[in-house]
Amino acid sequence: MPHSPEENIAHMTEHDHFSRWMGIEILEVGKGSCSIRMKVKKDMLNGFGILHGGVSFAMADSALAFASNSHGRLSVALSNSITYPNPSKEGDELTAVAKEISLGFKTASYDINITNQEGKEVALFRGTVYRTSKPVIPDNTPQ
Repeated sequence: MPHSPEENIAHMTEHDHFSRWMGIEILEVGKGSCSIRMKVKKDMLNGFGILHGGVSFAMADSALAFASNSHGRLSVALSNSITYPNPSKEGDELTAVAKEISLGFKTASYDINITNQEGKEVALFRGTVYRTSKPVIPDNTPQ
């Protein structure tokens, strides 16, 4: 029996030390979609006092992982791109919303928008994943 999106993501987050280290909270999960939230901490800022672009990228990449693996097939990033329309600062509450834009047998594509607490876009991310034939939750049934 296939697992629900929530079960797949719960399994992932149990082993996702990086997302936990970043303080990512999962708000909502659906087939091919998810919403996550994170607070910008001082140690995430660059030398100009704004959020380091790699942190925004990592947040969007986590949203991509959760959305693409929600279907239950282990999916890994093939290609990602990001744009930073506005800066973010310490204390900002960021929300990333991932939406599936195409789902094929071997690949899928997603748009992830990251906004701050005022609804201002701080990052626009597009990711493409490769969909393996392996399940997100391994079948531990003896063979």
